[in-house]
Order: sequence, then structure tokens, then C-alpha cells
Amino acid sequence: MDISTKEYAQLVKQKSKKSPIVKNTVLAFVIGGAICVIGQLIMNGWGAAGLDKEDAGTATSCSLVFLSALFTGLNLYNKLAKYGGAGTLVPITGFANAVVSPAIDFRSEGFVTGMAAKMFLVAGPVIVFGTLASAIYGVVLMLMP
Repeated sequence: MDISTKEYAQLVKQKSKKSPIVKNTVLAFVIGGAICVIGQLIMNGWGAAGLDKEDAGTATSCSLVFLSALFTGLNLYNKLAKYGGAGTLVPITGFANAVVSPAIDFRSEGFVTGMAAKMFLVAGPVIVFGTLASAIYGVVLMLMP
């Protein structure tokens, strides 16, 4: 089949399914909000267990990372992500998922060359640019009178 680039683009446009933007946006909002509500409930639980606000926040972060990693390992987080889309990218749970998913995918290649080497395949750039941004921000704050 010999078709031009323009004809190919028209064919792709014709065959492509329209994305339900409003539905996806609402689902992302609801799922992301639900994850945040769960995080708040966990934080309230740690507070009720006797932790002060700062320690309860730390324990909540650890709990959310653990739950996200567990649900990723059980393939439940990915199913939720297919349904909730961008709502599952709530920073801490999405980051934990981004670290655990490649580790699971590459575990067959071995502990060091597979899992450990590929674990930060997705999350690595986030760490690098987050660290760089915080360093720049720190320098800017230091130079401000």
C-alpha cells in the first residue's frame, strides 16, 4: 500500500476513536480525590493513635507508599489507573507506583541488573529534576534580600 503522509494522517483521523475528555476529567477528579480522602483518613487514624501532627504526616506518607506498592504488586493499582487515569498520579501514590512497576516488570532479569537497575526508569527523571529545581529554588531564596 503506497499512500502519502497526508492520506495516512487523514486515515488515522478517520479511524481514531474520540477521547471522552469530560468523562476522563471527572473520573480523574473523583479517583484522585478518593485517594486524598483515604490519605486524610489514614492521617486522622495516626493522630488518634497518639502521634502528633508532624509524625502523623510522616506515618501517613509511609502508609500511602506501602499501600501503593502493595496494590501495584497485586496489579490492583494498574486496574484503578485504567479506570481513573490521571487521578492515580496523586504525587506520593503515583510515585510509588512508578518505582514499583518497573521493578516488577524487570525482576526476571535478576536482582541487580533487572529490578535494581530498572527500578527508577520512570521515577528517575522526576527525582533528578525535582532535586535540581529545589537546588535552584534554594539559591534564589538565598540570594533574595
